[in-house]
Order: sequence, then structure tokens, then C-alpha cells
Amino acid sequence: MVDPRRRSFLRGDVRAVMSSDASTSPRPPWSLRPDTDFTDHCTRCGDCVRACPRGVLGNGDGGFPLISFAANGCSLCGDCAKACASGAIDPAASPVAFSWRVRIDERCLNRRGVECRVCGDACDARALRFAPARGGIAQLQVDTSACTGCGDCVAVCPVGAIDLR
Repeated sequence: MVDPRRRSFLRGDVRAVMSSDASTSPRPPWSLRPDTDFTDHCTRCGDCVRACPRGVLGNGDGGFPLISFAANGCSLCGDCAKACASGAIDPAASPVAFSWRVRIDERCLNRRGVECRVCGDACDARALRFAPARGGIAQLQVDTSACTGCGDCVAVCPVGAIDLR
């Protein structure tokens, strides 16, 4: 199997090549880690993609499933894991659904003094909360320990200030 960092090098994605963590691809929840273990087990059958009720899984490079939070987040329903006969998606082998956590950048409207709470409204895990501020708008507080990495907050951000790393 081709090392994903090699593929990234040929595409010019220097960040993925320089990453010490080989699992740079946004894989389905409970995917085997590192990414090379996932690609060694995955048969690229597409069963997980078809089983995803929110449509966040799609076929990526080489036919391997990738997750995208452009329109929705992952409900962590487990349907993809149930559909995976190869064991590439296995909650028992990888008890944490996603290794990434929420990151908010400088484009955040709240951090620029504009009242916006859509990310907090979308976050069922309450990793994004707003603390009242005297004489101003409530301030965004990020609790990465509460974040599940589900991506529900990513799609709803009106300025694209949220990503998962």
C-alpha cells in the first residue's frame, strides 16, 4: 500500500508530508490509526459511505472513504462501523471516534466583537460555550477536552473560522 505521505508529496501537500502523525487524512470515526493501518485493512467497498445517514462520508483518494464536514457533522451513530466488514472502522480497536479537536481562528465573528453563537448552538457536547461578559457580548470559551471532533460546528460557521486538527 502507498504511504499517504508519499501521495501528499506528489500532490505538493507539504503539511501532510512534514506531519509526524501519518493519519492526516480525515477518515471516518473509529478508523484504525495510523492511516497506513486503515488503508491496509480498508477494501474500498463503499459500504460505510452508503451507510452514513448524514452523508458526511464520501470516496476520496484511491477510493478510500473520507469525511467532510462542509455540510454536516458526524452524529457518531456508528452505522459506518456496523457496515464495515473489513475491520478498518472498529470502535473496539479505536475507542476515540476522532483524534482531532476544534480550533477557532482569527476570523471568528465573536472574537471580533460581533454577536454570533451558531457554533455553540450546534455543539451538543458543549465544547463551545459562551460566558457572559459585563458590558459586552458573551465570550466564546473552547473546551477541547469536551470536544468529540464531530464537526457539527464546522458547517454552521458563517465565516469558516472553525476547523478540526
